[in-house]
Amino acid sequence: MTLVCGRASKHNSTCQNPLKPQASYRVGCNAKITARLNLDGRWEISVVVVEHNHGLSPSKSRFFRCNRRISAHVRHQINLNDQAGIRIKKNFSSLVHEASGYENLLCDEKACRNLFDESRRLRLDGGDASAIIKYFPMMVAENSGFYFDIELDDEDHLKNVFWADGRSREAYKEFGEVITFDTTYLTNKYDMPFALFVGVNHHGQSILLGCGLISKEDTETFIWLFTKWVECMDGCALQGIITDQARAIKNAIEIVFPNTRHRWCLWHIMKKLSEKLGKYTEYETISSTMKGVVYDAQSPQEFEQ
Repeated sequence: MTLVCGRASKHNSTCQNPLKPQASYRVGCNAKITARLNLDGRWEISVVVVEHNHGLSPSKSRFFRCNRRISAHVRHQINLNDQAGIRIKKNFSSLVHEASGYENLLCDEKACRNLFDESRRLRLDGGDASAIIKYFPMMVAENSGFYFDIELDDEDHLKNVFWADGRSREAYKEFGEVITFDTTYLTNKYDMPFALFVGVNHHGQSILLGCGLISKEDTETFIWLFTKWVECMDGCALQGIITDQARAIKNAIEIVFPNTRHRWCLWHIMKKLSEKLGKYTEYETISSTMKGVVYDAQSPQEFEQ
C-alpha cells in the first residue's frame, strides 16, 4: 500500500489549443509512504520519502476533506440564525467573527451553505410532517400489505421516509430479479430527493417497487434506505441493480447488497461521452464507434468485451 502526495504524477492535458492550457496542481511530487503486510499480519513501513518538490502550506490542511467538520456548536448556531431570518452570508460572517478569523474555523462557507440547505429540508412545515406521520398508519389499517418506515434526526425532525404498498411488494416477488434505482427527482417545495425503486413486468412495463424521500444523498442515508427496502421485501435480495454513477450509492450497495450485480445506467454513461471526449478532434468518429459497440452488441458477452 502506498500513500502519495496529492500533487504526485503529472497531468496530461487533452486540450488542443496551446494558448489555453488546462491548469493542474499535479507537479510530479515523489513524496510518499509505502507499507507492506507481513506474514504475521503486521504492517511494516518500507519506504518513506518526505521531500516535496513544491511549497507546503500546513495552515491550509484544514481544507482537506478529512479535516473539514462542523462542530455541534457551529451547527446549532447556524440553525438558530437561520430560524431568526439571518441570511447565510451574515450567518457565516458571525461565525468567523466569533472564531476570531477564518483560519480558526474548521469549515468554509460552502460547507455552511450545505448545512443550511440540509437543515431547511429537514424542517418541513408542521402540517406536512404531521400529515405524513398520520397518513401512513391509516394506509396500514386499510391495507395490511402497506409498509413504511420513518427516520428522525437528533432534534426529532423528519429526516428520511420509505414506503411501499402491497401491490409493489407482491410485484417484487414476480419481477424483482433486476431493478433500477433513481434519485433524479426533486420535490418542488423542499428539494428533497425522491428515490424510486423500479422494475419491469412481463409486458415490458415499468412497475413501482418502493419510494423514498431522503434529506441527503450520502452513503449513510442510502444504507438506511436500502436496508428498509430489503426488510420490506421480506429479506429477499435482488440479483441485479442499475443506478447512476454516484459513489455514495455504490458504497451502500456493496454493504447492503454484497452479492448483487451492480451496473451503471447506460443513459448516464452515454451522456458523459461529450463531457469527457468532446474536446478531441476525432470526437465524432469516437462517438459513432462507441455507440456502435454499445447499441449493436449481439450478446451480453460481446458487450462486456
